[in-house]
Amino acid sequence: MSDFLQLDLVGVADAIAQKRFSAQEIVAWSLQRLESIGRNLNAIFRIDHEDAMVRARSLDDLQSRRGTCGPLHGVPLAHKDLFGIVGRECHAGSLILRGQVAARNAWVIDELNAAGQVNLGSLHMAEFAVSPTGFNAHYGHGRNPWSPMHVCGGSSSGSGIAVASRLVFGSLGTDTGGSIRHPAAMCGVTGLKTTFRRVSVAGVVSLSSSLDCVGPLAQSARDCARLLTHISRPNPDDGLCTGVANQDYENGLDGDLRGLRVGVPEHYYRDNLDPEVAAALQTSLEVLRARGATLITVAVPDMALINAMMQLIMSVEAAALHRKWIESRPQDYAEQVRLRIEAGFAYSAVRYVEALALRVRLTEEYLQTSFASCDLIHVPTIPVQTPTIAATTEGDLQAILQTIGRITHATRGVNYLGLPAISVPAGISSEGMPLSFQLIGRPFDEALLLKTADAFQRETDWHRRRPPIQ
Repeated sequence: MSDFLQLDLVGVADAIAQKRFSAQEIVAWSLQRLESIGRNLNAIFRIDHEDAMVRARSLDDLQSRRGTCGPLHGVPLAHKDLFGIVGRECHAGSLILRGQVAARNAWVIDELNAAGQVNLGSLHMAEFAVSPTGFNAHYGHGRNPWSPMHVCGGSSSGSGIAVASRLVFGSLGTDTGGSIRHPAAMCGVTGLKTTFRRVSVAGVVSLSSSLDCVGPLAQSARDCARLLTHISRPNPDDGLCTGVANQDYENGLDGDLRGLRVGVPEHYYRDNLDPEVAAALQTSLEVLRARGATLITVAVPDMALINAMMQLIMSVEAAALHRKWIESRPQDYAEQVRLRIEAGFAYSAVRYVEALALRVRLTEEYLQTSFASCDLIHVPTIPVQTPTIAATTEGDLQAILQTIGRITHATRGVNYLGLPAISVPAGISSEGMPLSFQLIGRPFDEALLLKTADAFQRETDWHRRRPPIQ
């Protein structure tokens, strides 16, 4: 069974389809790892042992009868604890929603079930998705499998830990200001933030309805492509979900980047870069060039304004969502989380409406400025090295907030603009922690992001590296 550690999501699905092992065998292995390693790293909230094994047996029986498999047939997955699972608690990392049982599945859970997933349970997350580090004062901090003293990234913290540690082979997270890309970068996996409303958020606990996006975390771009293919079908019952038809995102993964123009911003994204992050970025650009891409220097518009508008919208929408609980149960929030939510009460309705109204113009300005001569943009995911848990929880509050601000420097504006972005493993630091880069694309150009990331991963093995905790 140690051979299972060598497999990624696509490899597991292919092996089950070829009957090299059964769904029951791989699910039992994953459950055991969740129970041991997962609990040690605080990656999980709930493990559904019995349901998972019943599901695996039924899939094995189905394969015996029909001889054919779905694209995710028998693959062990687990997801962030804000996706509704009928009959199961979904508390979004909070005390406020503790005991809340979902009446129906989230749309994306039904889509993955139809593709053949075995859902093993719910994964740790930051309280109400309000943290880029994985901070959770109620249930403990998620532990980075590369170094348990370091943050694992958030708010989809359990997703990053579980995929990096090979506890499961993929996971769904959400991204409001970087919450898929942060844990992907810090844990050394691939994480895709989708175009705003490319994937339905029906049945998903919200932080900010104008910014929230659902997307996959997995070992490779190919794995993410398979997951995206099966969660991106338009939801006719979700009026906010786009009507853009889904596609087979694996089809375009051919490794050929000839003709691709990669934009490299001179300013903002590369301000105050850690030297090792800068070196990893440069090396990754050389790999893309060797695959046929052309590197082009590009400008960026006023990111301070874009970031301010993003922060305003997130704060106001979070405050509106939490107002009744903040008033009636303030003691049930972690202070750091409550203070960030309460900041939204300070903004006027006029400023909120202005921020929404500016979104189309600022997005067009960003596309016309940064994408004028390129197809996608290459930037850091986080410009600093992964901080320790102590650096983000102890000492002066202003210093903590500055550390958090540096983590979100290159991610949060993307959510306001509604653009897709992917975090790709790109190295290991001298401290033994993962390094990464980020690709930002035009709206609904996830296919190009995945194609580019896959081409990079054909030349490198950073996405295959496993943390020391096995």
